[in-house]
Amino acid sequence: MLEMRPGCECCDRDLPPDAAGAMICSFECTFCADCASDVLGGRCPNCGGDLFLRPTRSPEMLRKYPASTHRVFKAEGCPARAD
Repeated sequence: MLEMRPGCECCDRDLPPDAAGAMICSFECTFCADCASDVLGGRCPNCGGDLFLRPTRSPEMLRKYPASTHRVFKAEGCPARAD
């Protein structure tokens, strides 16, 4: 089951579980859509994998299986993509 982390690892923008535009890799590293496209070029800086739209969870399933409250944030920011 997805953790559904609450924020972008690059800019610390809030990404609640019902937020549209949260992006994840296969390890669930989590980024906002702006950082995923503009800074990272669609690649996870941690594993090098592709970033995809994080699915949402219905309200009843969120009550039963709440999203994570653990924030992962890189205070130094994420490395810019290499063009």
